[in-house]
Amino acid sequence: MADDNFREEPGRLTRALSAPARAMSRMLSGETERARLNQHVLEHEAIVDCALYLDGVRQNKEILDYREALNAARKQRGAFVWLGLHAPSHAQMKGIAEAFGLHELAVEDVVNAGQRPKIEQFGDLHFIVLRTARYVEHTELTEHSEVIDTGQIMLFVGDDFVISVRHGDACRLRPVRERLERKPDLLKQGPWAVAYGVMDQAVDLYMLAADGIATDVDVLEEAVFARNPKSSGRMQRIYQLKRELVEFKRAVLPLPRPMMTLIADTPEIPKELRKYFRDVQDHLARVTEQITSFDDLLISIMQARLAQVTVDQNNDMRKIASWAAIAAVWTAIAGVYGMNFAIMPELEWKYGYPLVITVMVAISFAVYRGLRRNGWL
Repeated sequence: MADDNFREEPGRLTRALSAPARAMSRMLSGETERARLNQHVLEHEAIVDCALYLDGVRQNKEILDYREALNAARKQRGAFVWLGLHAPSHAQMKGIAEAFGLHELAVEDVVNAGQRPKIEQFGDLHFIVLRTARYVEHTELTEHSEVIDTGQIMLFVGDDFVISVRHGDACRLRPVRERLERKPDLLKQGPWAVAYGVMDQAVDLYMLAADGIATDVDVLEEAVFARNPKSSGRMQRIYQLKRELVEFKRAVLPLPRPMMTLIADTPEIPKELRKYFRDVQDHLARVTEQITSFDDLLISIMQARLAQVTVDQNNDMRKIASWAAIAAVWTAIAGVYGMNFAIMPELEWKYGYPLVITVMVAISFAVYRGLRRNGWL
């Protein structure tokens, strides 16, 4: 009997110890599940859209989980995933970077907007950075007008996926996605078709912004040479437009070199897409030429306005000097008769005072006519 009790005791002890272990395991698994759900919710806040494309046709209407979409794309030939993000944080990019194998330096650039346009390669993955710019409509250009709104777009282009990251509202990508989905023959070229669509949209916005700035430059030029005295703050408006043009230049001018490198040194781009990228490059070259001409023209307008200000100041000084010369006639004659001498011309004459006043008025009128004839008054 004693042996039976001894044999049963270890079983009860084991069950007593295993119960807290199971409870602890359930707690840990519950916390892990909650952490996973929180991470999923956090990532979903940055995800704008996630779609699987097969032969250029979207396979889903709703937003897919990017892990499931990536697994499905890697099991089918001619399939790829397009994941769209908006201003993600470090925490939101953590799981995405692990799933897609993104380099930590590129992830750092994605989170911290404000990068220069560039193209980098990390193994089979290409990282493209664009600065976006759009023209802000305004009824009248003032010294406080916002003319150019800028943002940033980053692209990760892999063999079976493309990730687009947008900062700011200067270039929205939903119209790009909708336009490409209406062209399955183009979209079936793979992730590089998405890269073309995004870059084409960014450069098209550059062109629209350049046209808007051209209108503002024409308005400023007319205002400067119209010599309208009611126009105020003219120099401040020129300076404001030049500042906005500098912001536009920072977005556009660094891009041609990476664009040329992309076309010349990227064998991954399908042959059918190269002509599309060259078309984007041609449009970009046109915009850069316009920006250079705007810069030169604004400098000329500013110099012309400064010359006008100098001329106006000289005219004012000539007018002041002319009236001072007229006043000097009266000062000189009155100063002579203000001397304390007993014997002076016509001092005792009855009509001496009216005569002197008449002489001063006559001389002043003659000086006035002479100055006016010479354009000083």
